[in-house]
Amino acid sequence: MSLAEHVLRGQLVAGYDGGVDERKAIIEATAGRSAVEHRAELARHTTRLEGVWARAGDADWTRPVTFHNADLAATVYCRWREVWIHLVDLAVGVGPDDWPEALACHAIDFLLSRLPSGTCLRAVDGQHRWSVGDGTGIVVTGRVRDLAAWLAGRTPTLLPLAAEGLPDLGPWSPRPPPRSGRT
Repeated sequence: MSLAEHVLRGQLVAGYDGGVDERKAIIEATAGRSAVEHRAELARHTTRLEGVWARAGDADWTRPVTFHNADLAATVYCRWREVWIHLVDLAVGVGPDDWPEALACHAIDFLLSRLPSGTCLRAVDGQHRWSVGDGTGIVVTGRVRDLAAWLAGRTPTLLPLAAEGLPDLGPWSPRPPPRSGRT
């Protein structure tokens, strides 16, 4: 039963019974699948998940989930983010340049906690700007999709730049803080 199914039953459960270790084990166990097998499994899971979401009423979307300290509505964004990011990992011809701009901006919002305090990100292909803390420290510039790929630990098409060199990224946060302001 999926996390979303438990939420609709009023149950608050972990995303993976075995936590991060179980997630890693699943990824390792399925890494050798072919693209066809991954597509079939993704289609099966997507159909099931969309069926659960279709049963959700207005009040259900604000029900809490343990995954990333969020609510059921956040699982929609999580699925969107995870599918696109992992499509890059599968080497099936999808790269960060294929990501929708809105997805790249969302991924940056989600992954800002990986940056040291004081870091400012500036997209050179639009008016987007993000900051951690006061944003008066390291300034990192790049195309929005490249900034998102770099923060996600994927290879960007064009590596973002910073005058003093790119900062080291922290770990993916299991519970990201509330979004900071994007301009």
